[in-house]
Amino acid sequence: MTALRTIFAGTPQFAVPALEALIDSPCPPLAVLCQPDRPAGRGQKLQIGPVKACAIDAGIQVLQPASLKASTDRATLAALSPDLIVTAAYGLLLPRAVLDLPREGCWNLHASLLPRWRGASPINQAILAGDRRTGMTLMQMDPGLDTGPILLSEATAIGPDENAGELHDRLSRMAAGLLRDGLEALLTDQLPLPQPQDDGQATHAPLIQREDARLDWRAPAEGLARQVRAYNPWPVAFAAVNGIELRVFRALALDHLHGEPGTLLRGHGEEAVVVACGEGALALCEVQAAGRKRVSARDWLNGHPDWA
Repeated sequence: MTALRTIFAGTPQFAVPALEALIDSPCPPLAVLCQPDRPAGRGQKLQIGPVKACAIDAGIQVLQPASLKASTDRATLAALSPDLIVTAAYGLLLPRAVLDLPREGCWNLHASLLPRWRGASPINQAILAGDRRTGMTLMQMDPGLDTGPILLSEATAIGPDENAGELHDRLSRMAAGLLRDGLEALLTDQLPLPQPQDDGQATHAPLIQREDARLDWRAPAEGLARQVRAYNPWPVAFAAVNGIELRVFRALALDHLHGEPGTLLRGHGEEAVVVACGEGALALCEVQAAGRKRVSARDWLNGHPDWA
């Protein structure tokens, strides 16, 4: 098969390695689709996203439609005559009219082993659920939300202390490798037949809200420790501890300590702020109070000797 005319669609940092892999392939993208620039920071100035920045650096045309429902936006894509559209964390569903444009269809790189964790937050949900492994899936897109048949997948173990940010970065690099494998297989006519997903095994990964990261001290410590890992670096787990609301970046479940849920357990060393939970206790190892720096538990306790 000759080189393909491709379009890439993605917005955040997660998609950058995959875009770089496509740029370096025999099928560099004719254009890159990103979501519109968003205001950010204290001044709420418009900020370009990482994928857009990468495309600009590579001299690739960037398109930023608010949706792909308008006929004018679809006409712009059709004029490029793509053979393949590749998406990774784009953030917008492709309507049927766009899915039908490329001769080879549309591929999506999804950060889970589908059909587990379809949706917007697969990395976070895998950690929250205590999954021991996850992975990347290259799928042929259909109009559903991550429901299309699977082309390739690659599994990886989730480290016992790995947080969402760390797993995000590893899966992002895996996505680039999986895309390279898929393109090579397609160009050499060795791409496996798409395998339908088992809808009966599907689980859903919804959009995350800040309130999801609130720690409920009545819950078991093990689950709260997973919550801390799942919401680092965003939105970051938080809870009231001894009358002060703290953000919690690192924590460890302790099954040998007990007390009334939410109470500070004193006299357990200087390496952690220990809080009783519904089952066991949670050792807070890195925290931040409003308007203060992020600090280790040792530094926090040095400034709050009555907590030690």
